[in-house]
Amino acid sequence: MGSKISFESAMYTAFIAFLLYCLLNLRTLLFNRHPNHRRLPPGPKPWPIIGNLPHLGTKPHQSIAELARTYGPLMHLRLGFVDVVVAASASVASQFLKTHDANFSSRPQNSGAKYIAYNYQDLVFAPYGPRWRMLRKISQVHLFSNKALDDFRHVRQEEVAVLTRAIVNEGDASVDLPRLLNVCTTNALARVMLGKRVFGEGSGSGNAKSDEFKDMVVEMMVLAGVFNIGDFVPSLEWLDLQGVAAKMKKLHARFDKFLGDILEEHKIKIGKNSPGEESGKPTNFLSTLISLKDNVDGEGGKLSDTEIKALLLNMFSAGTDTSSSTVEWAIAELIRHPKILSQAQQELDSVVGRDRLVTELDLPQLTYLQAIVKETFRLHPSTPLSLPRVASESCEINGYHIPKGATLLVNVWAISRDSNVWDEPLEFRPNRFLPNGEKPNADVRGNDFEVIPFGAGRRICAGMTLGIRMVQLLTATLIHAFDWELPAGQIAEKLNMEEAYGLTLQRHTPLMVHPRTRLSQNVY
Repeated sequence: MGSKISFESAMYTAFIAFLLYCLLNLRTLLFNRHPNHRRLPPGPKPWPIIGNLPHLGTKPHQSIAELARTYGPLMHLRLGFVDVVVAASASVASQFLKTHDANFSSRPQNSGAKYIAYNYQDLVFAPYGPRWRMLRKISQVHLFSNKALDDFRHVRQEEVAVLTRAIVNEGDASVDLPRLLNVCTTNALARVMLGKRVFGEGSGSGNAKSDEFKDMVVEMMVLAGVFNIGDFVPSLEWLDLQGVAAKMKKLHARFDKFLGDILEEHKIKIGKNSPGEESGKPTNFLSTLISLKDNVDGEGGKLSDTEIKALLLNMFSAGTDTSSSTVEWAIAELIRHPKILSQAQQELDSVVGRDRLVTELDLPQLTYLQAIVKETFRLHPSTPLSLPRVASESCEINGYHIPKGATLLVNVWAISRDSNVWDEPLEFRPNRFLPNGEKPNADVRGNDFEVIPFGAGRRICAGMTLGIRMVQLLTATLIHAFDWELPAGQIAEKLNMEEAYGLTLQRHTPLMVHPRTRLSQNVY
């Protein structure tokens, strides 16, 4: 009986404390709207306690873009008790990511980094500082440098060739293109990172393991894209009202086992001095990480097993689904625009011919293909809302006060559809990037803020160059090697192009297609 009374008393005390906490923060919320307070950017009126969370809807990148049409390209939202500023134009984004880049180089605390990404021990969510710079340098030198990319060019080309054979082997059946693309990008990356494929022979046919892995990656991107109430109203975090934290913990356990098994297997392999580790020189990224484990760059730093698994998680999640989804969007657009597809095929036939597959060395000569890829990056950016950043100190942007601790969101999707910058922004028009087009010199590598699919500034995507190469090679090969038709009953002009929101921009409906070979049969 006494324990029951004690429990009820504790619950009552907790409830009163929660009410006082809410009232205190409501008072703070109201104070922030006082006319004498320093001027914040405009934005919609927040609800009590939960702020503007209800305004986000099921596809926040679209909802926030719509709000920006009313309140302007620099907008303030109050999500729970967190100040959020949104950049929805190229000029505003450049203020944050170029002029004030150093001030916005860290990440805010969030449940995704805490529960999935090894509690901020990865590269993507690590706080800006020496540890982050170390992880970034390791990745850039050993995985993403031009030399590293050139050394493993043959791997990407071999896996793309495997993809073409897998498509042909599907026969007359409808091809689940996103599944095969995901197998290809994952195996290409795995061979560089681990020295082996992770999905068998690479065809993806009836491979339960590859289906499970793609489901895991997609689930992670969906969960990471959720605006979790607990991140914005800390007193409610323990309740996990949306069930997000529980799902994240469960998913993390699956990823940790997957990555832990890979790491332990690799250590055993190295311990046996397996073939391929000639003279002790690492031949893949994981071997390099293990070799650096006790001494990073000769500076006495150490790389833990957890950091190694966190890096692998970053690479497998950010380096596979983003590329495969972008290529899926590109093929969908080309099916809807047969004249553009035909023009691209003519260029490929002229440069490559019909007796071999495209190689990466062909890509610089494929001007129209590069324009198609840029237009796909513009219209369907893989990360529609940039990963959040946080203001280390207060600053002023365009005359508005940005408070210390404010979260920054850059609406990449809205920027690349800005009618003040782009002619007919909702139309798929690769010609806009050709020499006589409206943006002939546009650079998607973070230098031109009108189109920043990989972000910009210090926290720009580390794997950007690899991503561009992979998307260009895959798109070029699929255009060159096949003609594309939709299953019976579907009309190209009415193909469903609806988006499904997550951290990455997925198609709502996976693209099912009927390919027809168009090259010499010996090519396949």
